[in-house]
Amino acid sequence: MKVAMVASHYPLPSHREEFVARVHQVADAFRRTPGCLTADCWLSADGDAVVSTVHWESEAARDASLATVMTAGLDIGYDERESRPREILHLVAR
Repeated sequence: MKVAMVASHYPLPSHREEFVARVHQVADAFRRTPGCLTADCWLSADGDAVVSTVHWESEAARDASLATVMTAGLDIGYDERESRPREILHLVAR
């Protein structure tokens, strides 16, 4: 069963372009993991949110992919460059 994750990030305006670059790096890392179908970076129409989407072929692929990316040394932590906490939505295909 396919699964997905949609994460909305809210970088401060002074960090928006840096944050977009960070999300692209993470998406590239996800795409290199087995079972990842897509990973993309989006910007909301109002420019306030950077939205990342990742789709996997299964829950097992998602779990392995997340573990790999979390240990890849990428700048993925939440910190003072963001104006509010991230919103993460986990999805399951039906």
